[in-house]
Amino acid sequence: MNKKKGKTKRLYRSGKEKIFGGVCGGIAEYLNIDPTIVRLVLIALTLALLPVGAIGVIFYIIAWIIMPRNPTHEWN
Repeated sequence: MNKKKGKTKRLYRSGKEKIFGGVCGGIAEYLNIDPTIVRLVLIALTLALLPVGAIGVIFYIIAWIIMPRNPTHEWN
């Protein structure tokens, strides 16, 4: 596990890099990559796997519900 200052790295929704719910932004922050890459991969996989691609949309909604907000970000 990755540890930073004695703490385990956690996956949060992003308040800084959010468009719909901050899920892709949070994954990008966790992986330390550009959020646009995560969004493009999600869209590409969803479109490439049609009609099963709806699973990607369902995954996003479930992640939006399950992933906690990043407590260090300002949420509007």
